[in-house]
Amino acid sequence: MTTATGATDDAINIHWRRNLAVCFLGSFTTIVAMTLLLPFLPLYIEELGAEGHAAIVQWSGIAYAATFLAAALVAPLWGRLGDRYGRKLMLVRASLGMAVCMSLMGMVQSVEQLVVLRLMIGFAGGYSSGSTILVAMQTPRHRSGWALGILSAGIMGGNLVGPLIGGGLPPLIGIRATFLLSGGIIFLAFLATSFLIKEGSHASTKTKSKQEGAWQAIPDKRPVIAMLVTGMLLMFANMSIEPIIAVYVAQLVKDQARVTLVAGVVMSAAALGSIVSASRLGRLGDRVGHWNVVTAALAVSALLLVPQAFVTESWQLVALRFLMGLALGALLPSITSVIRHNVPDHVGGNVLGYSISAQYAGQVAGPLLGGFVGGHFGMQAVFLGTCVLMAIGAAYNWLAQARRNQRSVGDESI
Repeated sequence: MTTATGATDDAINIHWRRNLAVCFLGSFTTIVAMTLLLPFLPLYIEELGAEGHAAIVQWSGIAYAATFLAAALVAPLWGRLGDRYGRKLMLVRASLGMAVCMSLMGMVQSVEQLVVLRLMIGFAGGYSSGSTILVAMQTPRHRSGWALGILSAGIMGGNLVGPLIGGGLPPLIGIRATFLLSGGIIFLAFLATSFLIKEGSHASTKTKSKQEGAWQAIPDKRPVIAMLVTGMLLMFANMSIEPIIAVYVAQLVKDQARVTLVAGVVMSAAALGSIVSASRLGRLGDRVGHWNVVTAALAVSALLLVPQAFVTESWQLVALRFLMGLALGALLPSITSVIRHNVPDHVGGNVLGYSISAQYAGQVAGPLLGGFVGGHFGMQAVFLGTCVLMAIGAAYNWLAQARRNQRSVGDESI
């Protein structure tokens, strides 16, 4: 099958379904292991010697953001090396490095050591981002949306389950033992990846990737640029709301003892919506075009953000966050699919690495700006400001696609 890049589906792996299953389970388990520390991270930092509320909050933020910052810096590098030496090798490296660093976190004696290990996990490269690249590049293009939707559901499922387990496990076995258990879980993903994923030869890909840079190899850069901007915008907009959810819920709930519970439900509602819709909307994108799905999802998300700024009951916010999760579930698989369809196979991992780096940048910047706007201009301003960003993103994608289609028609008529 020929695409806009002029490439064929020669890169398809006959084991792509098995690889998808391993990547799904591996991404789910590693994300669970990585996110279960969120409920007790401040407690662990206090145990390591941080004194005072301000210091604990500050070090918690530094430790949490360190992984995303490091991952954003090295994602393009790992993508390039994956193109040259094999994407399975990148998953093996990432899972082993994550398993070692996570286990060592249970043995640290200071906050600084914890932050260094969080940085090392980021530099190792995320298993889920590596899985996204492998699945995108080895799956038939006409099934890429569905496959990436399945993988996205596993990633979101891990984000949903991890904090729930992390809230109940430390009281049973202790915080340090929880880190060791997490390292063991990631090590199982390392074993499954090493022995079950099957990948073809990278000889021709390695040669081509040395001959030309990734950016120069892309015939039409407009779709790729649009997806890099959209991915960063998506994570920026989504994460800008996360820091203020608990504060916003406190204004809606009369019984303050229920604030954390309701806030957890609100956050879980969006993740659950994404899990439900990811594979279905990915399949829809395979039929009607992934760029169309991206534009529609951004527009729907923008509309749903307006009533969230004016809810009067917590159940209204839960329902709206679930609906927004249904829309957002389409975005990451569709963004990856658009890039996959518009870049040659031998630089696909490199370009997808840039996409992942852009998304990590949005994850770092979003909470910072969201917290600033919420603190200075109120909770409603965060929702309405995010609405404007999503609407701008929808308009930008619609215009970029329309201009590309016009030029394609003009080129054909010459």
